[in-house]
Amino acid sequence: MTLKHLLCTAALALVLPAMVFAAKKDYQLTSPDGKLAVSVNTEKGLTYSVSLNGKTLIEPSPISMKLSDGTVFGQDVKVKKTAKRSVDENLAAPVYKKSSVRDHFNELTLIFKEYCVIFRAYDEGVAYRFAANRKKDFTVESEQATFRFSDDWSGYIPYVRSFDPKNPEKQFFNSFENYYSHIKLSQWEKGHLAFLPITVEAAGGVKICITESDLLNYPGMYLNNPTESSTLEGVFAPYPKDVKQGGHNMLQGLVQTREKYIAKAAKDETFPWRVIIVSKSDKELLNNDLVWKLGTPSQGDFSWVKPGKVAWDWWNSWNLYGVDFKAGINNDTYKYYIDFAAQNRIEYVILDEGWAVNKQADLMQIIPEIDLPMLTKYAESKGVGLILWAGYWAFNRDIEGICKHYAKMGIKGFKVDFMDRDDQDIVAFYRKASEAAAKYHLLLDFHGAFKPIGLQRTFPNVLNHEGVNGLEQLKWAPVGTDQVTYDVTVPFVRMVAGPLDYTQGAMRNANKKNYHPVHSEPISQGTRCRQLAEYVIFESPLNMLCDSPSNYLREKECLDFIAHIPTTWDETVALDGKIGAYAAIARRSGNTWYVGALTGWDARDLTLDLGFLGKGNWKMEVFQDGVNAHRAARDYKKCVLDVPADGKVTIHMAPGGGWTAKITK
Repeated sequence: MTLKHLLCTAALALVLPAMVFAAKKDYQLTSPDGKLAVSVNTEKGLTYSVSLNGKTLIEPSPISMKLSDGTVFGQDVKVKKTAKRSVDENLAAPVYKKSSVRDHFNELTLIFKEYCVIFRAYDEGVAYRFAANRKKDFTVESEQATFRFSDDWSGYIPYVRSFDPKNPEKQFFNSFENYYSHIKLSQWEKGHLAFLPITVEAAGGVKICITESDLLNYPGMYLNNPTESSTLEGVFAPYPKDVKQGGHNMLQGLVQTREKYIAKAAKDETFPWRVIIVSKSDKELLNNDLVWKLGTPSQGDFSWVKPGKVAWDWWNSWNLYGVDFKAGINNDTYKYYIDFAAQNRIEYVILDEGWAVNKQADLMQIIPEIDLPMLTKYAESKGVGLILWAGYWAFNRDIEGICKHYAKMGIKGFKVDFMDRDDQDIVAFYRKASEAAAKYHLLLDFHGAFKPIGLQRTFPNVLNHEGVNGLEQLKWAPVGTDQVTYDVTVPFVRMVAGPLDYTQGAMRNANKKNYHPVHSEPISQGTRCRQLAEYVIFESPLNMLCDSPSNYLREKECLDFIAHIPTTWDETVALDGKIGAYAAIARRSGNTWYVGALTGWDARDLTLDLGFLGKGNWKMEVFQDGVNAHRAARDYKKCVLDVPADGKVTIHMAPGGGWTAKITK
């Protein structure tokens, strides 16, 4: 299948036997279990609505796409034909939170003169997308994507940080990182955009998560509430006309002017999926696959992709002690990191910002303190791979040449940073970078990046996206910052879209009163066991060990646990959770299970049902908050216990705490 696997013509070929000539105005589509329903109406333009068990969640909402030549997809519509199909198959997912994903949906395609609209209904959500079938290429002036919620519910809203009412354009340049504002939809700050995903709390415990998937050649969607009601509207960055080099160390593309359209489109363009995830309980959001399933399937052989953990230098500021050399960005320091990784079976070491000459945006200019070919050979001799940090402008100036050069040297991948936009030009960069990296068997970790959009299915070498307000914030976040509540919110919002590079693993830990920012020797909020449990809770195929090797070597029990934990899984089970309060997840790799739980600032007792383990004698290697963890956040207790015959395990977590276990038969 090609990247344009869902063109109107392809859809028709798949469903020809089910095709009927259409004369009606109302069309119905239900999920395989019959609980979710999508109603589509074409009487006055194109609208859709969504209901669960007969109760409306999204009222009739108009959707359309205006082209620069005046054509409007979705206006004055006349359906020529319709087609339906059902799919139920298992998909292999080699670099994911489970090894196999069931893809089970019903689909309705409405075919118009120059385009079609495809709707899908899954048990866990619905999605729709436009696809063109024109004679010539065209440009898209605007898109109408509307979500008319049936009540003024509350939502978890990640506003863009760079809001200036006098300069709306500024919002399109942001890092897609912020804490959540928990507000009524009608309380949305006027004119302030939010990036995706967002999660809305409907009646009866139902949650609705809005995001998108298969974003390969189109601007990303923001949401706005222009009418201060319960209706949200999609907003898209116009196409950049003039872009100049600048920003952080001359590594960013700064848009000077924009076109009067949002996207250039091929005559047979297939546009991204608009995704509406519906969960009947909070915990269902902890194990949703819809964004991944809606991504374009991968092409070629990706069996070479090796996920794993990374000994990371930047968060701990290269702070080593008890060594006989001056630590910093130099050969001795990185040889020490490589030795540390090798001794603890950590797959990778990253050379973060600083290895290339500053402000040159040239990845071929390496500082004299670094002998990169020597370090690469040294790492290879130890069974460790090296990953290089790269600023966007430096990487984009010659993606093919850079990938070819460093792959030949033996580098295993790149952490690409500071894109900080999601207009069509930047979205196309993600695809080009992914293709080139895959060609040379290189891994990618996108930082300064928007949320996952199914790209990890299309290019399994793309192991991670940032787009999360992760632990790095605690290098500078002021006293009063609440990272702990964010930690138990993000699994139900941002992580629904896919993996996140949160970069946990701090060995310096502080309770609520003791936290303060320290840039060079940072500390985390919450307990030590919280940091350990996050390796289970947070989905991350390329997972950082953020702290200094010197600190880890003083904490060997904790190091051994996180160094040996897998980063991809054969099975994931959502155990329990409440958005903004707590989360508990179990994950299996081979015959070994890992369980993690996090709480907010409230101490919490939970009973976890491990009945999924099945019969047998199971033992747990447990890390639990110590009796004094509420005072000294680093306090923990390790013990080995039998799993009770009934599978019910009661745990206690201190304020800001966590609990985790490795379970073997």
